[in-house]
Amino acid sequence: MIYRNNSRRFLLPALLLALAVISNLALPATGKATPPAALTSPIPVTISIAEARSLPLGTVVTVDGSVTVPSGAFSSSTGDQGFAIQDHTGGIYVRVADNLGLELRRQVRVTGQLAYSFGLLILTNVTDVKAHGSGPKVQPLPVATGAVGEATEGKLVRITGTITQPIFNDLPFGFIIVINDGSGEVNSFVSASTGIDVSGLSQGQTIELTGFSGQFDAHFEVDPRVQDDIKIVP
Repeated sequence: MIYRNNSRRFLLPALLLALAVISNLALPATGKATPPAALTSPIPVTISIAEARSLPLGTVVTVDGSVTVPSGAFSSSTGDQGFAIQDHTGGIYVRVADNLGLELRRQVRVTGQLAYSFGLLILTNVTDVKAHGSGPKVQPLPVATGAVGEATEGKLVRITGTITQPIFNDLPFGFIIVINDGSGEVNSFVSASTGIDVSGLSQGQTIELTGFSGQFDAHFEVDPRVQDDIKIVP
């Protein structure tokens, strides 16, 4: 009986020792479990602006282009501090809440969601804006006033025509100029936030106007960015 009891007393420590050895063999040399490798976010695939514009509303896209409308230039009319970019295929307005200080010709990569704003296709819910050097100087596309529409929307365009109506004061948002070269009227909205002086413009004058091809409700527009975008033609 004594020996049986002694056997049980020594058997238990032996079993515990064996379990400890087995456990140590199952673990890495450090005795700690190896943590999982950290996950990294994939780099967004950049597509052309024309391709992005063809996708359904709500699609998240990444595009890259040269700034054609500087940050906050249209803030008095849009209520945001956005900007516009253009590549060799097309252009688009990017809505952001903060002024990022992006100037003309800055090359920028943007990730955002396609949406409509009063008929204008834009990028909103922007998750990434990456400026990377200087982009090419975007040359404005010469178009007839009657040809400004969906095909030109988002691009930098240039029109030449006669002011057909008195300049409409739409402050605090801006001013509306109606222009016609004989092919049809188009509006130009001069945002107050651009600082452009329209006091020298009047009905009957012929002007050359460069600007962003946009849209507000049913009206297509050519929206100037700086004073030099409007030139009176003698």
